[in-house]
Amino acid sequence: MNPLRRQALLRMAQAATLPAAWLPKHAHAEGVQRGRVLTFPRDHGAHPETRTEWWYATGWLGNGDQPTHGFQVTFFRSRTGQADGNASRFAARQLLFAHAAVTVLGAGGQPGQHLHDQRLARWSGDPAAALGATQLDGGAVTLQGWSLRDTGTGWQARLQGRDFALDLQLARTQALLLQGKGGYSRKGPDEGQASHYISEPQLAVRGSLSAQGRTLAATAGRAWMDHEWSDQLLHPQAVGWDWMGINLFDGSALTAFVLRRADGSALWAGGSWRRADQAAQAFGPDGVRFSPGRRWRSPSSAANYPVEWAVSTPAGRFEVRALMDAQELDGRGSTGTVYWEGLSELLDAQGRRVGLGYLEMTGYAGRLVLG
Repeated sequence: MNPLRRQALLRMAQAATLPAAWLPKHAHAEGVQRGRVLTFPRDHGAHPETRTEWWYATGWLGNGDQPTHGFQVTFFRSRTGQADGNASRFAARQLLFAHAAVTVLGAGGQPGQHLHDQRLARWSGDPAAALGATQLDGGAVTLQGWSLRDTGTGWQARLQGRDFALDLQLARTQALLLQGKGGYSRKGPDEGQASHYISEPQLAVRGSLSAQGRTLAATAGRAWMDHEWSDQLLHPQAVGWDWMGINLFDGSALTAFVLRRADGSALWAGGSWRRADQAAQAFGPDGVRFSPGRRWRSPSSAANYPVEWAVSTPAGRFEVRALMDAQELDGRGSTGTVYWEGLSELLDAQGRRVGLGYLEMTGYAGRLVLG
């Protein structure tokens, strides 16, 4: 699809309403609301009446606290606002995208490698009318042979990319983490800038990962799963965000994010801290601070990313450092966005590695456009 055409489709979602006849049986017409009680497994599935939605799994494989590979699997849904008056089951009411990446860390003096691929398809909103082998049904997302599925005890990710393949089971070891207040997570100073946001930290990884002509049996590793949906755009002053989801070795989970203005100042912030088997502590917008350190300039996009950060939260002060600088994902072939998404380590105030997870940085190669 032409990039200008794709952006036009996404922007048309501002005034869109999806006819009830085209909502799957598991859709929820109430959308994103403060105080809404999320219900599972129903809310692991799609919410096509809302404007944007994504399912996002990241993790690492290795030995103990020494990772050798990282992986990212992300499915996006965007309501286009097109063809609402068209009765055809094949009208493109939704756009679906998928990004996947594998980070191969260097060893023995050899450089690392970041492999990625992407998919794009239309979807009518009717579970019975799959376009391009595309379907959202219950807790399963399928896009041109790539899939992410709620198994009841976790998630299953299966996909074949150009240079890699994943067949992974991500098993739940802890209760769901509802971000914000019961899963209602503010994303800006205006009340309407919010999402329903579910995290699943400390997922145990099993299965296989193939890259560079080798297949690695996943016998040890951890993953993090996010599912989020929203009706609102970012605040007009926001150009992007910095986010991290870290599984700590003691079973704790740390989420932190900051939405940035064009001058780099923080517009909004949040996150959470949860120790194993304890209630989560939600962070307020004044409780999180990201201070950039060393930077890496992408030779592809010329974006200048901070790949080391000092992060201050109510749970403590930490440093997050990329385990490989070159983990930029060029999504101009699908979402139109270029961003940095990479396997990183978390260090405590004494400089000890206490966790591993993913750092995400958007808006450095140009203002992020959602919807």
